[in-house]
Amino acid sequence: MDDVDRAILRELQIDGRIPYAELAPKVGLSPSGTRLRLQRLIDTKAVQVVAVTDPIAMSKRTMALLGLRIGGDSRVVADELSRRDEVVYIVLTSGRFDLLAEVVCSQPRDLLDFINDVVRATEGVASVETFPYFAIHTHRFMWEVD
Repeated sequence: MDDVDRAILRELQIDGRIPYAELAPKVGLSPSGTRLRLQRLIDTKAVQVVAVTDPIAMSKRTMALLGLRIGGDSRVVADELSRRDEVVYIVLTSGRFDLLAEVVCSQPRDLLDFINDVVRATEGVASVETFPYFAIHTHRFMWEVD
């Protein structure tokens, strides 16, 4: 990744829908050159262009972080749980938990059902600790592109 790639990413963090014709002069390329650069970044999975939704605005009013202890290969459990729509992301970690999973549900009862009927029933899950969200204080999608 070079300085032009980083400039493209910085501009996209500000406005992910900026037209190539507007983006190109900001990064010192032609519109077609800018499009090719961005496509390369997407193809190599250095960047993913997505729409970010607000779960609360989408009627998903119950969110929680789940700390899971795994007996066995945590990657297998992560693969299994990641197939569920309720799971927003999963990270493999170390320390007290083997996996951290963020989940969104429509209501508290749905979260309870998901934990009891899906998470605890998943082979390899030894225990789960739930950290419900009362509010999202900071939710950042912009950071320095080095």
